[in-house]
Amino acid sequence: MSGSPDSRVADEGRLDVEQISGTAEAEPRRGRPGDDGGGAVAAPGGPAAGPADGPAEGVWRFPVPAAEASVPLTRHAVRDRLLAQGMAGVRYQELVDDLLLIVSELVSNAVTHAAELSPEVVTELSVRGGWVRVSVEDGDPYRPKALENDTARTGGRGLLLVKSVTLQAGGVCDVERTGEGGKVIWASLPVPPEPDR
Repeated sequence: MSGSPDSRVADEGRLDVEQISGTAEAEPRRGRPGDDGGGAVAAPGGPAAGPADGPAEGVWRFPVPAAEASVPLTRHAVRDRLLAQGMAGVRYQELVDDLLLIVSELVSNAVTHAAELSPEVVTELSVRGGWVRVSVEDGDPYRPKALENDTARTGGRGLLLVKSVTLQAGGVCDVERTGEGGKVIWASLPVPPEPDR
Protein backbone atom coordinates (compact mmCIF):
# COMPACT_ATOMS: atom_id res chain seq x y z
CA MET A 1 0.00 0.00 0.00
CA SER A 2 1.39 3.40 -0.88
CA GLY A 3 1.43 6.52 1.24
CA SER A 4 2.64 7.35 4.71
CA PRO A 5 2.55 4.79 7.51
CA ASP A 6 -0.54 6.58 8.85
CA SER A 7 -2.41 5.70 5.64
CA ARG A 8 -2.41 2.06 6.78
CA VAL A 9 -4.96 2.95 9.42
CA ALA A 10 -8.10 2.81 7.33
CA ASP A 11 -11.37 4.68 7.88
CA GLU A 12 -13.68 3.67 10.71
CA GLY A 13 -10.84 2.39 12.92
CA ARG A 14 -10.03 -0.63 10.75
CA LEU A 15 -6.59 -1.77 9.65
CA ASP A 16 -5.56 -2.82 6.21
CA VAL A 17 -4.37 -6.40 6.73
CA GLU A 18 -1.73 -8.06 4.62
CA GLN A 19 -2.67 -11.72 4.24
CA ILE A 20 0.45 -13.75 3.77
CA SER A 21 -1.35 -17.04 3.43
CA GLY A 22 -4.73 -18.48 4.15
CA THR A 23 -6.43 -21.82 4.37
CA ALA A 24 -6.46 -22.48 0.65
CA GLU A 25 -2.91 -21.40 -0.11
CA ALA A 26 -1.11 -21.83 3.19
CA GLU A 27 2.54 -22.06 2.28
CA PRO A 28 5.46 -22.45 4.66
CA ARG A 29 7.37 -19.33 5.67
CA ARG A 30 11.03 -19.82 6.35
CA GLY A 31 13.33 -18.09 8.79
CA ARG A 32 10.75 -16.45 11.07
CA PRO A 33 11.80 -16.41 14.72
CA GLY A 34 9.84 -18.86 16.81
CA ASP A 35 8.79 -21.26 14.13
CA ASP A 36 10.29 -24.52 13.02
CA GLY A 37 11.32 -23.33 9.55
CA GLY A 38 8.15 -24.75 8.01
CA GLY A 39 5.77 -22.16 9.38
CA ALA A 40 4.19 -24.32 12.09
CA VAL A 41 5.11 -24.05 15.72
CA ALA A 42 5.42 -27.56 17.03
CA ALA A 43 4.17 -28.38 20.47
CA PRO A 44 7.01 -29.04 22.90
CA GLY A 45 7.48 -32.78 22.70
CA GLY A 46 4.59 -33.25 20.29
CA PRO A 47 3.67 -33.18 16.61
CA ALA A 48 2.86 -29.98 14.71
CA ALA A 49 -0.45 -31.26 13.36
CA GLY A 50 -3.57 -29.62 14.77
CA PRO A 51 -7.07 -30.92 15.37
CA ALA A 52 -9.05 -31.64 12.22
CA ASP A 53 -11.95 -29.52 13.43
CA GLY A 54 -9.78 -26.64 14.64
CA PRO A 55 -9.54 -23.11 13.29
CA ALA A 56 -8.68 -22.39 9.66
CA GLU A 57 -4.95 -21.87 9.17
CA GLY A 58 -3.12 -18.89 7.73
CA VAL A 59 -0.69 -16.05 8.39
CA TRP A 60 -1.55 -12.35 8.51
CA ARG A 61 0.46 -9.17 9.12
CA PHE A 62 -0.85 -5.96 10.67
CA PRO A 63 1.60 -3.09 10.02
CA VAL A 64 0.78 0.12 11.92
CA PRO A 65 2.46 3.39 12.83
CA ALA A 66 4.19 3.42 16.21
CA ALA A 67 1.43 5.48 17.86
CA GLU A 68 -0.86 4.91 20.83
CA ALA A 69 -3.94 4.73 18.58
CA SER A 70 -2.43 1.64 16.95
CA VAL A 71 -2.79 -0.46 20.12
CA PRO A 72 -6.61 -0.81 20.12
CA LEU A 73 -6.71 -0.93 16.31
CA THR A 74 -4.29 -3.85 16.23
CA ARG A 75 -6.10 -5.66 19.05
CA HIS A 76 -9.44 -5.32 17.26
CA ALA A 77 -7.98 -6.42 13.92
CA VAL A 78 -6.43 -9.51 15.53
CA ARG A 79 -9.70 -10.30 17.34
CA ASP A 80 -11.67 -10.00 14.11
CA ARG A 81 -9.21 -12.29 12.31
CA LEU A 82 -9.29 -14.91 15.10
CA LEU A 83 -13.09 -14.97 14.97
CA ALA A 84 -13.05 -15.15 11.17
CA GLN A 85 -10.76 -18.18 11.41
CA GLY A 86 -13.35 -20.02 13.50
CA MET A 87 -12.26 -19.19 17.03
CA ALA A 88 -15.64 -18.07 18.32
CA GLY A 89 -17.51 -19.73 21.14
CA VAL A 90 -16.76 -21.05 24.59
CA ARG A 91 -14.07 -23.49 23.45
CA TYR A 92 -11.82 -20.66 22.25
CA GLN A 93 -12.80 -17.84 24.65
CA GLU A 94 -9.83 -18.16 27.01
CA LEU A 95 -7.37 -18.54 24.11
CA VAL A 96 -8.73 -15.44 22.35
CA ASP A 97 -8.69 -13.42 25.60
CA ASP A 98 -5.08 -14.47 26.29
CA LEU A 99 -3.97 -13.62 22.75
CA LEU A 100 -5.63 -10.19 22.85
CA LEU A 101 -3.98 -9.41 26.18
CA ILE A 102 -0.61 -10.43 24.75
CA VAL A 103 -1.11 -8.35 21.59
CA SER A 104 -2.15 -5.31 23.64
CA GLU A 105 0.89 -5.54 25.91
CA LEU A 106 3.40 -6.16 23.11
CA VAL A 107 2.11 -3.44 20.77
CA SER A 108 1.84 -1.00 23.68
CA ASN A 109 5.45 -1.72 24.67
CA ALA A 110 6.62 -1.27 21.08
CA VAL A 111 4.89 2.08 20.56
CA THR A 112 6.02 3.32 23.99
CA HIS A 113 9.65 2.24 23.95
CA ALA A 114 10.65 1.72 20.31
CA ALA A 115 8.87 4.51 18.41
CA GLU A 116 11.96 6.71 18.20
CA LEU A 117 13.91 4.05 16.27
CA SER A 118 10.93 2.29 14.72
CA PRO A 119 8.19 4.42 13.12
CA GLU A 120 6.31 1.22 12.23
CA VAL A 121 5.30 -1.78 14.33
CA VAL A 122 4.28 -5.04 12.65
CA THR A 123 2.11 -7.63 14.35
CA GLU A 124 1.93 -11.06 12.78
CA LEU A 125 -0.72 -13.66 13.51
CA SER A 126 -0.15 -17.28 12.50
CA VAL A 127 -2.64 -20.11 12.93
CA ARG A 128 -0.96 -23.43 12.12
CA GLY A 129 -0.64 -26.97 13.34
CA GLY A 130 -2.78 -26.61 16.44
CA TRP A 131 -0.97 -23.47 17.63
CA VAL A 132 -1.66 -19.74 17.39
CA ARG A 133 1.39 -17.48 17.29
CA VAL A 134 1.42 -13.72 17.68
CA SER A 135 4.55 -11.66 17.23
CA VAL A 136 5.29 -7.96 17.35
CA GLU A 137 8.30 -6.64 15.46
CA ASP A 138 9.94 -3.24 15.70
CA GLY A 139 13.22 -1.68 14.60
CA ASP A 140 14.67 -1.04 18.07
CA PRO A 141 17.57 -3.41 18.86
CA TYR A 142 17.05 -3.23 22.65
CA ARG A 143 16.10 -6.68 23.91
CA PRO A 144 13.76 -6.29 26.90
CA LYS A 145 13.58 -8.84 29.66
CA ALA A 146 10.59 -9.70 31.81
CA LEU A 147 11.38 -8.43 35.27
CA GLU A 148 10.94 -10.51 38.36
CA ASN A 149 8.28 -9.35 40.79
CA ASP A 150 10.06 -6.25 42.10
CA THR A 151 7.65 -3.81 43.78
CA ALA A 152 10.22 -1.00 43.63
CA ARG A 153 10.23 -1.06 39.81
CA THR A 154 7.31 0.30 37.82
CA GLY A 155 8.36 -0.87 34.35
CA GLY A 156 8.70 -4.32 32.85
CA ARG A 157 5.50 -5.77 34.21
CA GLY A 158 3.89 -5.99 30.75
CA LEU A 159 6.42 -8.57 29.59
CA LEU A 160 6.17 -10.42 32.87
CA LEU A 161 2.40 -10.58 32.32
CA VAL A 162 2.90 -11.83 28.75
CA LYS A 163 5.29 -14.53 29.97
CA SER A 164 2.95 -15.56 32.78
CA VAL A 165 -0.17 -15.74 30.57
CA THR A 166 1.74 -17.67 27.89
CA LEU A 167 3.17 -20.25 30.30
CA GLN A 168 -0.15 -20.68 32.10
CA ALA A 169 -1.80 -21.45 28.74
CA GLY A 170 0.86 -24.10 28.00
CA GLY A 171 2.61 -21.96 25.42
CA VAL A 172 6.09 -20.62 24.74
CA CYS A 173 7.41 -17.09 24.20
CA ASP A 174 10.71 -15.41 23.44
CA VAL A 175 12.47 -12.29 22.18
CA GLU A 176 14.75 -12.53 19.15
CA ARG A 177 16.70 -10.23 16.87
CA THR A 178 15.58 -9.63 13.30
CA GLY A 179 17.87 -9.67 10.28
CA GLU A 180 17.41 -5.89 10.02
CA GLY A 181 18.76 -5.27 13.54
CA GLY A 182 15.44 -4.85 15.35
CA LYS A 183 13.61 -7.36 17.48
CA VAL A 184 10.55 -9.55 17.44
CA ILE A 185 8.74 -10.68 20.58
CA TRP A 186 6.50 -13.69 20.04
CA ALA A 187 4.21 -16.00 21.94
CA SER A 188 2.71 -19.29 20.75
CA LEU A 189 -0.33 -20.76 22.48
CA PRO A 190 -1.91 -24.16 21.83
CA VAL A 191 -5.41 -24.40 20.41
CA PRO A 192 -7.64 -26.08 22.98
CA PRO A 193 -8.66 -29.63 22.08
CA GLU A 194 -12.21 -30.54 21.18
CA PRO A 195 -14.16 -31.36 24.34
CA ASP A 196 -15.08 -34.99 24.94
CA ARG A 197 -18.57 -35.78 23.75
